[in-house]
Amino acid sequence: MRSIILHIGTDESFEARFQVALDLARACGGKLTCIQPIVQFWAAPGDLYGMTSAELMPVLLDNAREQQRRIEERLANGGVAWTWVQDMDAAGNMLLAYAALSDLLVVGTRDPLGGTGVSTLAGQLALHARTPVLAVPPGCDGFDPATPAIVAWNGSPESSHALRAAVPLLKRASSVELVSVEEAREAREYDLPSTDGAEYLARHGIACDLVQIPTQGGSTTDTLRQTLEARKAGYVVMGAYGRSRLREIIFGGMTRGLLADTPVPLFLCH
Repeated sequence: MRSIILHIGTDESFEARFQVALDLARACGGKLTCIQPIVQFWAAPGDLYGMTSAELMPVLLDNAREQQRRIEERLANGGVAWTWVQDMDAAGNMLLAYAALSDLLVVGTRDPLGGTGVSTLAGQLALHARTPVLAVPPGCDGFDPATPAIVAWNGSPESSHALRAAVPLLKRASSVELVSVEEAREAREYDLPSTDGAEYLARHGIACDLVQIPTQGGSTTDTLRQTLEARKAGYVVMGAYGRSRLREIIFGGMTRGLLADTPVPLFLCH
Protein backbone atom coordinates (compact mmCIF):
# COMPACT_ATOMS: atom_id res chain seq x y z
CA MET A 1 0.00 0.00 0.00
CA ARG A 2 2.50 2.61 -1.21
CA SER A 3 0.13 4.96 -3.04
CA ILE A 4 -2.76 6.07 -0.82
CA ILE A 5 -5.48 8.51 -1.88
CA LEU A 6 -7.11 10.58 0.87
CA HIS A 7 -10.39 12.38 0.26
CA ILE A 8 -10.21 15.86 1.82
CA GLY A 9 -13.61 17.03 3.02
CA THR A 10 -15.59 18.82 5.70
CA ASP A 11 -17.79 15.90 6.79
CA GLU A 12 -17.79 14.35 10.25
CA SER A 13 -15.69 11.38 9.08
CA PHE A 14 -12.76 13.52 7.92
CA GLU A 15 -10.66 13.68 11.09
CA ALA A 16 -10.93 9.91 11.53
CA ARG A 17 -9.92 9.07 7.97
CA PHE A 18 -7.09 11.63 8.02
CA GLN A 19 -5.53 9.84 10.99
CA VAL A 20 -6.15 6.40 9.46
CA ALA A 21 -4.54 7.40 6.16
CA LEU A 22 -1.57 8.94 7.98
CA ASP A 23 -1.05 5.80 10.08
CA LEU A 24 -1.26 3.57 7.00
CA ALA A 25 1.21 5.67 5.02
CA ARG A 26 3.67 5.61 7.93
CA ALA A 27 3.35 1.85 8.43
CA CYS A 28 3.69 1.03 4.73
CA GLY A 29 6.27 3.67 3.80
CA GLY A 30 3.71 5.08 1.41
CA LYS A 31 2.81 8.44 -0.05
CA LEU A 32 -0.45 10.29 0.51
CA THR A 33 -2.20 12.05 -2.33
CA CYS A 34 -4.70 14.48 -0.83
CA ILE A 35 -7.65 15.10 -3.16
CA GLN A 36 -9.58 18.30 -2.39
CA PRO A 37 -12.66 18.90 -4.57
CA ILE A 38 -13.69 22.54 -4.20
CA VAL A 39 -17.22 21.93 -5.46
CA GLN A 40 -18.05 20.44 -2.04
CA PHE A 41 -17.56 23.83 -0.44
CA TRP A 42 -20.93 24.90 -1.80
CA ALA A 43 -22.07 23.25 1.41
CA ALA A 44 -19.69 25.26 3.59
CA PRO A 45 -21.31 27.07 6.53
CA GLY A 46 -22.09 30.76 6.24
CA ASP A 47 -24.59 33.09 4.65
CA LEU A 48 -24.06 32.59 0.91
CA TYR A 49 -27.58 33.49 -0.16
CA GLY A 50 -27.91 36.18 -2.76
CA MET A 51 -24.32 35.84 -4.00
CA THR A 52 -23.65 35.56 -7.70
CA SER A 53 -21.31 32.86 -8.95
CA ALA A 54 -18.60 35.46 -9.43
CA GLU A 55 -18.99 36.61 -5.82
CA LEU A 56 -19.19 33.10 -4.43
CA MET A 57 -16.07 31.72 -6.10
CA PRO A 58 -13.55 33.68 -3.97
CA VAL A 59 -15.38 32.52 -0.82
CA LEU A 60 -15.15 28.88 -1.91
CA LEU A 61 -11.48 29.23 -2.77
CA ASP A 62 -10.69 30.97 0.52
CA ASN A 63 -12.42 28.20 2.49
CA ALA A 64 -10.56 25.53 0.55
CA ARG A 65 -7.18 27.23 0.89
CA GLU A 66 -7.63 27.76 4.61
CA GLN A 67 -8.41 24.07 5.08
CA GLN A 68 -5.42 23.19 2.91
CA ARG A 69 -3.14 25.41 5.02
CA ARG A 70 -4.28 23.79 8.28
CA ILE A 71 -3.89 20.24 7.00
CA GLU A 72 -0.54 20.88 5.34
CA GLU A 73 0.82 22.14 8.66
CA ARG A 74 -0.11 18.79 10.20
CA LEU A 75 1.25 16.80 7.25
CA ALA A 76 4.58 18.62 7.50
CA ASN A 77 5.05 17.00 10.91
CA GLY A 78 3.42 13.70 9.99
CA GLY A 79 6.48 11.79 8.84
CA VAL A 80 5.08 10.86 5.42
CA ALA A 81 5.51 12.01 1.82
CA TRP A 82 2.46 13.76 0.44
CA THR A 83 1.12 15.83 -2.41
CA TRP A 84 -1.99 18.02 -2.75
CA VAL A 85 -4.47 18.11 -5.61
CA GLN A 86 -7.16 20.81 -5.66
CA ASP A 87 -9.72 21.27 -8.42
CA MET A 88 -13.23 22.52 -9.16
CA ASP A 89 -14.83 19.13 -9.65
CA ALA A 90 -16.99 16.56 -7.89
CA ALA A 91 -15.27 14.29 -5.39
CA GLY A 92 -16.25 11.11 -7.24
CA ASN A 93 -14.79 12.32 -10.53
CA MET A 94 -11.48 13.32 -8.98
CA LEU A 95 -11.08 10.20 -6.85
CA LEU A 96 -11.91 7.84 -9.72
CA ALA A 97 -9.39 9.60 -11.95
CA TYR A 98 -6.55 9.31 -9.43
CA ALA A 99 -7.52 5.78 -8.38
CA ALA A 100 -6.05 4.35 -11.59
CA LEU A 101 -2.49 4.51 -10.23
CA SER A 102 -3.13 4.10 -6.53
CA ASP A 103 -3.31 1.18 -4.11
CA LEU A 104 -6.05 2.38 -1.77
CA LEU A 105 -8.77 5.04 -1.59
CA VAL A 106 -9.48 6.33 1.92
CA VAL A 107 -12.91 7.93 2.29
CA GLY A 108 -15.54 8.39 5.00
CA THR A 109 -18.75 6.54 5.70
CA ARG A 110 -20.72 9.79 6.06
CA ASP A 111 -22.17 12.20 3.50
CA PRO A 112 -19.16 14.10 2.07
CA LEU A 113 -21.20 17.32 1.90
CA GLY A 114 -21.55 17.42 5.65
CA GLY A 115 -24.89 15.67 6.14
CA THR A 116 -25.47 12.92 8.65
CA GLY A 117 -26.57 10.27 6.17
CA VAL A 118 -24.67 7.35 4.65
CA SER A 119 -22.03 8.27 2.09
CA THR A 120 -22.99 7.43 -1.48
CA LEU A 121 -19.39 8.24 -2.43
CA ALA A 122 -17.94 5.14 -0.76
CA GLY A 123 -20.40 2.89 -2.62
CA GLN A 124 -19.83 4.70 -5.91
CA LEU A 125 -16.08 4.22 -5.64
CA ALA A 126 -16.35 0.59 -4.56
CA LEU A 127 -18.48 -0.16 -7.62
CA HIS A 128 -16.56 1.79 -10.26
CA ALA A 129 -12.93 2.01 -9.14
CA ARG A 130 -10.53 -0.86 -9.75
CA THR A 131 -8.82 0.20 -6.51
CA PRO A 132 -10.01 -1.01 -3.10
CA VAL A 133 -11.77 1.48 -0.84
CA LEU A 134 -11.21 1.92 2.89
CA ALA A 135 -14.36 3.52 4.32
CA VAL A 136 -13.66 5.01 7.74
CA PRO A 137 -16.40 5.75 10.29
CA PRO A 138 -16.42 8.83 12.54
CA GLY A 139 -14.70 8.32 15.85
CA CYS A 140 -12.00 5.97 14.53
CA ASP A 141 -8.85 7.13 16.31
CA GLY A 142 -6.19 5.65 14.05
CA PHE A 143 -5.16 2.47 12.30
CA ASP A 144 -2.74 -0.22 13.42
CA PRO A 145 -2.06 -2.74 10.62
CA ALA A 146 -0.86 -5.23 13.26
CA THR A 147 -4.38 -5.73 14.54
CA PRO A 148 -6.85 -8.64 14.26
CA ALA A 149 -8.52 -8.62 10.83
CA ILE A 150 -11.77 -10.22 9.77
CA VAL A 151 -12.65 -11.23 6.22
CA ALA A 152 -16.41 -11.40 5.67
CA TRP A 153 -16.67 -14.45 3.43
CA ASN A 154 -19.71 -15.63 1.49
CA GLY A 155 -17.93 -17.29 -1.41
CA SER A 156 -19.01 -14.66 -3.95
CA PRO A 157 -16.72 -13.21 -6.62
CA GLU A 158 -16.92 -9.90 -4.75
CA SER A 159 -15.60 -11.37 -1.50
CA SER A 160 -12.85 -13.17 -3.44
CA HIS A 161 -11.79 -9.92 -5.10
CA ALA A 162 -11.71 -8.17 -1.72
CA LEU A 163 -9.65 -10.96 -0.17
CA ARG A 164 -7.10 -10.82 -2.98
CA ALA A 165 -6.83 -7.02 -2.87
CA ALA A 166 -6.34 -7.04 0.92
CA VAL A 167 -3.34 -9.39 0.95
CA PRO A 168 -0.77 -6.59 1.57
CA LEU A 169 -2.73 -5.51 4.66
CA LEU A 170 -3.57 -9.03 5.85
CA LYS A 171 0.14 -9.92 5.85
CA ARG A 172 0.57 -7.32 8.61
CA ALA A 173 -2.42 -8.39 10.72
CA SER A 174 -1.84 -10.01 14.10
CA SER A 175 -4.51 -12.58 13.22
CA VAL A 176 -6.91 -13.25 10.37
CA GLU A 177 -10.32 -14.90 10.52
CA LEU A 178 -12.50 -15.81 7.56
CA VAL A 179 -15.97 -15.34 8.98
CA SER A 180 -18.99 -16.83 7.24
CA VAL A 181 -22.37 -15.75 8.56
CA GLU A 182 -25.17 -18.20 7.85
CA GLU A 183 -27.71 -16.52 5.62
CA ALA A 184 -30.92 -17.65 3.97
CA ARG A 185 -29.98 -17.38 0.33
CA GLU A 186 -29.41 -19.82 -2.48
CA ALA A 187 -25.76 -20.50 -3.20
CA ARG A 188 -24.72 -19.31 -6.63
CA GLU A 189 -23.09 -21.74 -9.04
CA TYR A 190 -19.61 -20.27 -8.64
CA ASP A 191 -19.64 -19.49 -4.91
CA LEU A 192 -16.42 -20.77 -3.33
CA PRO A 193 -16.07 -22.47 0.06
CA SER A 194 -14.12 -20.68 2.78
CA THR A 195 -11.45 -23.37 2.59
CA ASP A 196 -10.56 -22.03 -0.87
CA GLY A 197 -10.07 -18.57 0.61
CA ALA A 198 -7.88 -20.01 3.35
CA GLU A 199 -5.77 -21.91 0.82
CA TYR A 200 -5.29 -18.73 -1.22
CA LEU A 201 -4.08 -16.85 1.85
CA ALA A 202 -1.78 -19.73 2.82
CA ARG A 203 -0.03 -19.47 -0.55
CA HIS A 204 0.80 -15.89 0.46
CA GLY A 205 2.11 -16.96 3.85
CA ILE A 206 -1.01 -15.84 5.76
CA ALA A 207 -2.52 -18.19 8.33
CA CYS A 208 -6.20 -17.81 9.10
CA ASP A 209 -8.98 -19.39 11.10
CA LEU A 210 -12.32 -20.35 9.58
CA VAL A 211 -15.33 -19.24 11.61
CA GLN A 212 -18.98 -20.06 10.91
CA ILE A 213 -21.49 -17.90 12.80
CA PRO A 214 -25.29 -18.37 12.92
CA THR A 215 -27.45 -15.28 12.52
CA GLN A 216 -29.10 -15.98 15.91
CA GLY A 217 -32.39 -14.41 14.85
CA GLY A 218 -30.94 -11.08 13.71
CA SER A 219 -29.93 -9.92 10.27
CA THR A 220 -26.66 -10.95 8.63
CA THR A 221 -25.45 -7.36 8.95
CA ASP A 222 -26.25 -7.19 12.67
CA THR A 223 -24.53 -10.50 13.26
CA LEU A 224 -21.36 -9.39 11.48
CA ARG A 225 -21.37 -6.05 13.31
CA GLN A 226 -21.63 -7.84 16.66
CA THR A 227 -18.85 -10.23 15.62
CA LEU A 228 -16.51 -7.35 14.77
CA GLU A 229 -17.05 -5.83 18.20
CA ALA A 230 -16.82 -9.13 20.12
CA ARG A 231 -13.59 -10.18 18.40
CA LYS A 232 -12.04 -6.69 18.65
CA ALA A 233 -11.29 -6.56 14.94
CA GLY A 234 -9.31 -3.59 13.66
CA TYR A 235 -11.00 -3.70 10.26
CA VAL A 236 -13.11 -5.93 8.04
CA VAL A 237 -12.47 -7.01 4.45
CA MET A 238 -15.63 -7.56 2.43
CA GLY A 239 -17.03 -7.63 -1.07
CA ALA A 240 -19.20 -4.62 -1.85
CA TYR A 241 -22.69 -4.89 -3.35
CA GLY A 242 -22.74 -8.61 -3.99
CA ARG A 243 -26.27 -8.10 -5.28
CA SER A 244 -27.39 -5.13 -7.34
CA ARG A 245 -26.88 -1.73 -5.71
CA LEU A 246 -30.51 -0.79 -6.54
CA ARG A 247 -31.79 -3.78 -4.58
CA GLU A 248 -29.54 -2.87 -1.65
CA ILE A 249 -30.87 0.70 -1.68
CA ILE A 250 -34.47 -0.50 -1.76
CA PHE A 251 -34.26 -3.56 0.49
CA GLY A 252 -31.07 -2.95 2.43
CA GLY A 253 -28.01 -5.18 2.41
CA MET A 254 -24.75 -5.77 4.20
CA THR A 255 -22.77 -3.08 2.32
CA ARG A 256 -25.34 -0.38 2.96
CA GLY A 257 -26.01 -1.60 6.50
CA LEU A 258 -22.37 -1.45 7.54
CA LEU A 259 -21.73 1.87 5.81
CA ALA A 260 -24.59 3.21 7.93
CA ASP A 261 -23.18 1.81 11.16
CA THR A 262 -19.80 0.13 11.45
CA PRO A 263 -17.51 0.01 14.47
CA VAL A 264 -14.36 -0.39 12.32
CA PRO A 265 -13.05 0.66 8.88
CA LEU A 266 -14.45 -1.29 5.92
CA PHE A 267 -12.05 -2.54 3.24
CA LEU A 268 -14.38 -2.74 0.22
CA CYS A 269 -13.93 -4.19 -3.23
CA HIS A 270 -16.46 -5.06 -5.94
